[in-house]
Amino acid sequence: MNKTLLYFFILCIPILSTAQNNLFCKQVSALDSLIKAEHYKAKTTNDTLSKHVFNLFIDHLDSDKRFFIKNDITNFKTDQFQIDDYVKNNNCSFIEKYVEVLTQRIEQSIQYLENLKQQKLDYSGKDVLKFSQDKDASIYQNKEESKKYWSKKVRYLLVLDALDQDSILENAKANFKIFESKNKEKIIDNQICLLHEILNQNGGIYSFVTENFLNAYIQYQDPNSTFFNETDKTLFENSLAIQQETFGILTKKTKNGEIVISQIIPGSAAFKNGSFEEDDVIKSLTSKNNNLQIHCIKNEDVISFLNNKENQTVRFKVKKKNASIVEIDLTKTILKVEENSITGYLVGEANTFGYIKIPSFYTNLESYNKRGLTADFAKELYKLQKENIQGLIIDLRFNGGGSMQEAIALSGMFINKGPVSVIRDNKDNRYTFRDPSRGTFFNKPIVVLINNYSASASEFFSSTMQDYNRAILVGSTTHGKSSAQVILPLSENQNLGYSKITVESFYRVTGKSLQSKGVIPDIELPSIYDGFKFNEIDKPYALTNDTIQVKLKHIPLPKINFTNLKSKSSTRVQSSADFTLIKNANEKLLENYYGSTSYSLTIDNIYNHEQAYKTMWQSVFNTKEKEAKLVVFNSSSTTELLSYSETEKTNNEQLLGNLSKDIYIHEAYLILTDLLNPNH
Repeated sequence: MNKTLLYFFILCIPILSTAQNNLFCKQVSALDSLIKAEHYKAKTTNDTLSKHVFNLFIDHLDSDKRFFIKNDITNFKTDQFQIDDYVKNNNCSFIEKYVEVLTQRIEQSIQYLENLKQQKLDYSGKDVLKFSQDKDASIYQNKEESKKYWSKKVRYLLVLDALDQDSILENAKANFKIFESKNKEKIIDNQICLLHEILNQNGGIYSFVTENFLNAYIQYQDPNSTFFNETDKTLFENSLAIQQETFGILTKKTKNGEIVISQIIPGSAAFKNGSFEEDDVIKSLTSKNNNLQIHCIKNEDVISFLNNKENQTVRFKVKKKNASIVEIDLTKTILKVEENSITGYLVGEANTFGYIKIPSFYTNLESYNKRGLTADFAKELYKLQKENIQGLIIDLRFNGGGSMQEAIALSGMFINKGPVSVIRDNKDNRYTFRDPSRGTFFNKPIVVLINNYSASASEFFSSTMQDYNRAILVGSTTHGKSSAQVILPLSENQNLGYSKITVESFYRVTGKSLQSKGVIPDIELPSIYDGFKFNEIDKPYALTNDTIQVKLKHIPLPKINFTNLKSKSSTRVQSSADFTLIKNANEKLLENYYGSTSYSLTIDNIYNHEQAYKTMWQSVFNTKEKEAKLVVFNSSSTTELLSYSETEKTNNEQLLGNLSKDIYIHEAYLILTDLLNPNH
C-alpha cells in the first residue's frame, strides 16, 4: 500500500473524531448560552446541574436498561459532578467514552441475538417475565444478565406474534413450533435491525450520543424544552403544517420498532373517517400498485409511501390499542386552508344542545388573516344557533393545545370584555392579554369537557371560562402545562441545530397558575386514566406552581350553584353500569398493568395476560357493543353538504353513532338539562 495513503487512512478516524468533537463543543456552549439568555427559569451551571444532567443523560442513552451493566455505570460516575466544569472549560472529550461503551454494548447485543438463531428457546416457565413502569429499575450486574434479557424478549415477541396470527390459544399452541421455525429469524432480525439503526443513523452513534446529551442538558431546565437537529426541526414544523393532498396521518417509529400514528390532522380524510386513533400501530400499507410491509423499516419510508402521488387510495392494516387488527381504506383529499376542520352537531330532543369537539387550537400562520380554529368554530356555532340550541357542549378531551392566539380569540367569543390571561417572561415582564373584541357571540349555558390529556392552550381556554363563571367544566383534572415554547437556532451564524425552549409562563386572570396543577373540573367524572402518572407534575424537572399579583381585575358572572348539579351527577354516575365499568377497569390497569408485574414465561401465561388486557379495553371502548345514550344529528347546513358525497355521508353516519354512545357527552347533556330545569 502506498505510504501516503496508509498515513491518510491511519489519521482519518482521529481527524473525523476531532471534527465531530469540535462541533459538539460548539453545540454545548451555544445551548448553554441560549438557556441562560432565553429560558424562562434558567438554572445555574453548577454541581447540582451536573448531577441531574448526568442522570438524565444515562437514562436517555439506555432508557430500558438493556445495554449498560454495573461496571459501565461505575466508570461513568467519574463525570457525575464534572459536567459543569467540562462546559465551563469547553472540554468535550468526556463524551467519547460513552460513544465507545455504548457501541460495544450494542454490538454485543447484536451478537447475542445472532447466537439465539441457533439456540433452542425455552417456553416451560423456568424464566420469569418482569414488567415495570419504574424508571429506576436496576441495571444488569453482568453480561450474562444482558444475554438473558435478549433471550426473554425474543421469546415474548415470538409468542405475541403467534397470538396475533391466531388468537385462539389452543390453535396457537398446536402450531407454535411450526410458527417459531418460520418466524424466529424474522423476529430476531427485526431486533437486530433496530440496533443497527442506532449505530448507522445519520451522523452515526456519535450523533445519537451527543444529541441525547444535548437533550438531557436542556431538559434539566424543564421537560418541554428539547434539542432539534435539522431533520427534527423539519419534521416538527411539518407536523404543524396542513398539506394540500394528504391522508392526514402523521407517523413516528417507537423504540420497539413499530410505526404508529402520532397525529391525525383536523379536517383530513383520516379525521373525518373516524376509525383512526393516535398510537394505532400500522402493520402494512397497500395501494393499487404498491405494498409496504412494516417490518424493519424507517419511519421515513412510511412517510415517503404516504406522500407518493401514485398511492391515492391506501388500505391501512392497523393494530388498535385493544390489540384487534383492522383494515381501513382511505383516499387522499385536498385539504384547503379554508376548509372547516371542525363540525358542530345537535344532541338531544326535549332540550337540543350544540356539540363541538376541538381537536387542537390550530391556526394557519401563512394566510394573510391567519384563519384557524376560532373562525371555524364561529362558523359552526352560527349554524347551530340557527337550529335554536339551548346550550353548548365544547369537547376539549385529548386536546394537547396549539396556538395561544386562537385560545385568546375563542375565549373572547364568550365573555363581554376584560383580561383573559397574564404572561410572564424570564425577566419578570408581565403582559395582560385582553378579550380582543367587546361583546359576546353566544350567551346560553356551556359545558366544557376536559380530561388528563387536555393541555396548554386548552387549559388556557377552560380556565378562563371557569374564572368568568361562563361555563361548567366537567371531566377530570387537566395536564398542567402552563408554559409556552419557541424554536430558536443555537447560533445565528453557524448550523449547530435548534432548541424548542420554554420562554414564558401564562397565568389565570386571578393570578394563579395551573402549572403542574391543571384545571380542576367543577364536576368530576371517573376516567380510565385516573392515577396514571402522565401529567406535567409527574415529569422530571417540571416547572413549579406559583402565583402573581394581577393589576387588571376581571369581572366574573354570578357564581353557578353547583350543589344540586353535583349531587344529581354523582347519583347518576354511582348507578351507571358504564361508569362502574370504567372505574373497575381503571383499578385493574393500575394493579396489573401500570405498576410492576411478573409471571413465568409460558405461552399460556402470555396469552392470559394479553387477553385480559385486550378484554378490559374492549369492554370500555368497543362502541359496537354499546347502546346509544342520546340522539345526535346534523345541522341543516351539514345535512345539505353531505348530500353531495356518499363517502362523507357514510363517515358521518359512523361518527354520529360513536357520539351517541359516548357516556361523557351524555352526562354533559344531562348536566346542561339540570341547569336549565333544576326542578325536573
